[in-house]
Amino acid sequence: MNAVVLARGKGTRMQRAGTAATVTPEQTRIADAGLKAMIPFRRPFLDYVLSGLADAGCRRVCLVIGPEHETIRDYYQRVRVPERIEVSFAVQREARGTADAVLSAQPFAGHDPFLAINADNYYPIPALRALAALDGSGLVAFRRATLIEESNIDPDRIRNFALLTIDAHGNLSDIVEKPDADAADRLGDRATVSMNCWRFGPAIFDACRAIAPSPRGELELPTAVRHAMHVLHERFRAIPVDGGVLDLSRRDDIVEVERRLANVEPRP
Repeated sequence: MNAVVLARGKGTRMQRAGTAATVTPEQTRIADAGLKAMIPFRRPFLDYVLSGLADAGCRRVCLVIGPEHETIRDYYQRVRVPERIEVSFAVQREARGTADAVLSAQPFAGHDPFLAINADNYYPIPALRALAALDGSGLVAFRRATLIEESNIDPDRIRNFALLTIDAHGNLSDIVEKPDADAADRLGDRATVSMNCWRFGPAIFDACRAIAPSPRGELELPTAVRHAMHVLHERFRAIPVDGGVLDLSRRDDIVEVERRLANVEPRP
């Protein structure tokens, strides 16, 4: 199984000042640069992400980076070359959204299936294994109530995440981006949330090319998935998971992420 890790983000939220007083000078320096995935917790956060993919059976990983992210490339090519996975790179020239980031990895993926995940999330390894074992496209559907209980993410932030509707056969039928209060209340505790943890086939590349920019001016992955479902007739199996995700998108996330990774030894 191959994997694509989206590490192109600008890191603007991470660059904003936080309230945590125990962030180290080195963590502060990396956060100021917006390199979320390289913030050190003994090892860069991205080492933990890659180690989780290796545990899930991935042997080839493509990191989607920006042209300014030579720090990431240098680390994995010269400073610490991974032992269990082969790392390559795809450059997304401009930060034009997650669908464009996935599209930039097409030369790496070719016609083979691949996992696609965020670089600033540490996912449960059993969830990654279940996703890798699918026969076809799919995603992990995190139960919102458990995500609130077991993640380091503020509940108000989780309530803004994309909600999923799943049919009676366990397949994804729609994604509700930026749900309003009525949509969230209607689904209640049984709601499931997308944390951008996918398994794709080559059809996703056609979908990424076909969509128009969102009102924010970005080519967004949920829009591409909807196109793949409704136009290309691609089926996405939803894997329900009761578990938490570590999120490293803001400076105030650093202290809690460090606490939760204290006993994890990454081995990418």
